[in-house]
Amino acid sequence: MRRIGIDVGGTNTDGVLLEGERVVETIKTPTTDDVLGGIRTVLDGIPHHDIGAVVIGTTQFTNAVVQRSGLNQVGFLRIGLPAGRSLPPLVGWPSDLAEVVRGETLMVRGGIEYDGRPFEQLDEQAVIEAANRFADHGDNAIVVAGGFSPVDTRQEDRAAEIIIEHHPEAQVTVSHRLGQLGLLERENAAGLNACLLKLAQSVISAFASAIDQLGFGSHTRLFLTQNNGTLLQVEEAVKYPVLTFASGPTNSMRGAAALGGVSDGLVVDVGGTTADFGALVSGYPRQANAAVEVGGVRTLFQLPDVLSIGLGGGSRIHSNPLRLGPDSVGQRLPNEALSFGGSVPTLTDAAIATGLLHIEGTSPPDLSNPGEVLECAATMIGEGADRMKLSAQKVPLIAVGGGAFAVPETMSGISEVIRPDYADTANAIGAALAEVSGTVDRVFRDMGHDAAVAEAIHIATEDAVISGADPELVEIIEVEDLPLAYLPGDARRVRARVVGPLK
Repeated sequence: MRRIGIDVGGTNTDGVLLEGERVVETIKTPTTDDVLGGIRTVLDGIPHHDIGAVVIGTTQFTNAVVQRSGLNQVGFLRIGLPAGRSLPPLVGWPSDLAEVVRGETLMVRGGIEYDGRPFEQLDEQAVIEAANRFADHGDNAIVVAGGFSPVDTRQEDRAAEIIIEHHPEAQVTVSHRLGQLGLLERENAAGLNACLLKLAQSVISAFASAIDQLGFGSHTRLFLTQNNGTLLQVEEAVKYPVLTFASGPTNSMRGAAALGGVSDGLVVDVGGTTADFGALVSGYPRQANAAVEVGGVRTLFQLPDVLSIGLGGGSRIHSNPLRLGPDSVGQRLPNEALSFGGSVPTLTDAAIATGLLHIEGTSPPDLSNPGEVLECAATMIGEGADRMKLSAQKVPLIAVGGGAFAVPETMSGISEVIRPDYADTANAIGAALAEVSGTVDRVFRDMGHDAAVAEAIHIATEDAVISGADPELVEIIEVEDLPLAYLPGDARRVRARVVGPLK
């Protein structure tokens, strides 16, 4: 099956046409302010016949949160009274973001104990009254969050049913779908998701319209990539846009693993603005286990373990003392860098001045210290790679991205630096190669280790098959079993992830 993969970065929008795993054609174009323009340029520049899928990785939803733009108002319903009054929803959010998002914030009786027992029955009449208040206030995006709901999801699910029944326009995000134990972080993740729902509907509809207008056949399916390196159906992306957060670095790591033939090691993707470091485990990005902040909001949902530093091909050179970035000319590199006739000294200029990089239509700029600039970049990259390692053992590092010329050939703790073909479009290749995943993160009781793990794998596999995976080719990627000694009945939290190619 032929696939088109597209990855929208801060500087460039990259595209690739794959036939199986063979790269047929690549394209790179500056990212446009409206995002869609760059995607249209990529799609228009690639042959349209016999395309089974178009897979898009985009930073648009992350950028909306960071820039506080395009967000809708959110109503919050917390299940937890009489506890929970002192720390209401949106506590800990940056004030400017909270003011943009804040709708009605309501609490009702209910909640689950840590051992799965309800400490209060859900007050259904209060939920009905809350639904009416949300409707009167114009809050259509609703978050429902309750204490320890991942242990028992029934109260959240019931509250969502009641809200939809009495407020038909409501789009409800239940917190257990997006988070782990930890009420505030889980509620925060659901809140970020809910404030993006209107934008997600608009953006994804525009993606689908672009494919139709450019003449792709009805057999061409549209997917987005999610933050674990797998495919996200557009129907799910409209409901859960936060699952696309950090999909850009994830695509790069997946593409790097395929291009470099490495399943365990490090990846650095040096773009025009940032250098992103990640670790590969069985060909997939290592997941972060600590809380992750997005736009200043603390969350606990699954994101890849990524380190980003302000270093890229467009990074500005500063003197006295010498430093690079974090400011960058980004997509304006062809107009503002010295080598292109501009006035801003950049890392790309230093590489051209030393002969390390050759770009048609440029001339070596007059820089007094290009060698020192490249050494400074090499030091920053070496320190970033060292911070991503979990042991002193040497590991391979795959260098990808348009700014990979800045990665030195030798680094402490690195066994070899791999520079694969098509490295400058690894992010788009990773998007095109994305498979379908199924995940489960649940507390099981009274089952024992073997039965709980087997049930978790079964649920995850069913999830993958429903999402379009070939049931004959589903593979187990990760299984984590954590006994919960404080819960009765041989309780254990099992997290399982499986992947398989699109059927």
